[in-house]
Amino acid sequence: MPLENFIVAPVLFKQVHLLNPDSSSNETSNETYINVLRDRDRQLHLNFDENQIPENTNIVDLSGLVLGTGAIDLHSTSGEPGHESRETIGELVQAAKNGGFATVGILPNTQPAIDDIAALEFWRNVQQKHDRILQPWGAITKGLEGKQLTDMAELAESVIGFTDGKALSNLLLVRRAMEYIKPLGKPIALFPQNPDLAVGGVIREGKWSLQYGMTGYPAAAETSALAALIELVRLTKAPTHFLKISTAQGVELIAQAKNDGLPVTASTTWLHLCHCDRDLESYDPNLRLMPPLGSEADRLALIAGIKSGAIDAIAIDHTPCAYEEKVVPFEVAPVGAIGLEFAIPVLWQNLVQTNLLTAHELWQALSINPAKILGLPQPKLSTLFDPNLTWLANQEAIASQSKNSSYLGRSLIGKVL
Repeated sequence: MPLENFIVAPVLFKQVHLLNPDSSSNETSNETYINVLRDRDRQLHLNFDENQIPENTNIVDLSGLVLGTGAIDLHSTSGEPGHESRETIGELVQAAKNGGFATVGILPNTQPAIDDIAALEFWRNVQQKHDRILQPWGAITKGLEGKQLTDMAELAESVIGFTDGKALSNLLLVRRAMEYIKPLGKPIALFPQNPDLAVGGVIREGKWSLQYGMTGYPAAAETSALAALIELVRLTKAPTHFLKISTAQGVELIAQAKNDGLPVTASTTWLHLCHCDRDLESYDPNLRLMPPLGSEADRLALIAGIKSGAIDAIAIDHTPCAYEEKVVPFEVAPVGAIGLEFAIPVLWQNLVQTNLLTAHELWQALSINPAKILGLPQPKLSTLFDPNLTWLANQEAIASQSKNSSYLGRSLIGKVL
């Protein structure tokens, strides 16, 4: 019987694997199987004895299932407003729920951009309608053009932080932004990229870029920019988050900045943890990303960075594209892929089942750490995940009308219930 049928009465989940990672957790918590009682008011009562169970309780044996805190996606793109033919707000919200995400940070690259109070009025209405699942980022610069700073003090109360979601090449402007944002108590999120080095690159420069005949994107396009931005953090002491780290050298730079006591955090995307440049032999435009996929050594360094704490979080960077936008040669395809409904199952199979990360480490990077970065309360236990359930990820099974994912049409193991 579907679990939603039990909502009208208390339900006892027996032997559920509890994942509630926080700063005081240790690895033994990952092996704890407990009973969870959910009552009509959706409160969770843990580790109770039998005489506390109401008479009308439905008992469900969930051996092997995982109950974790709600996942939080640091940054994704909304098709609406401006590109409803890619994905509507309703579809985005449903995709988040289907994928186990309690909160999704929305990049300001909508039309119009989230760069003034008028644009935020739209998002206030969205939040009221959809229980604040979608949380907008405010733009750093007007129209995301990298030329003029927005009125950040005016926007601060209604956004989770400030980012343009893309590279800002004017370092003086970035310094001013850091100085203005710091007293507002909001993070600034920067994408480290040197546009002069990155121009035209669609795959990590190296063996596979040569073999596949694609324009290479050198690791220095990330690391040269990242080093400069870290120096601005050293100068301003502004809490700064670095988006889309994709190189082994980038992980090292972040780790050194943290060792130096700088207020920095960093994230990578789920696809950069699950794929590398070798996987582009199919020229699948759904793996055309920015930054491009790195080498296998980069992928393993990113995973090791999560394990060590150098990389704090895993972002989904869900980016819907219309079908006709992606049915073009790889090098001219728009960047991005949808992923909210695929990320947790694929990450679990690729990282937890292979013992590259523990379940605790994965959930820390998907839930608790993103909450800390954004200054949000600790997420509630709300994501029930079956790591062994097989399902077909076809168009009928997902919420988004967009089809830009290399996982669409495939049989996946693991599903959020």
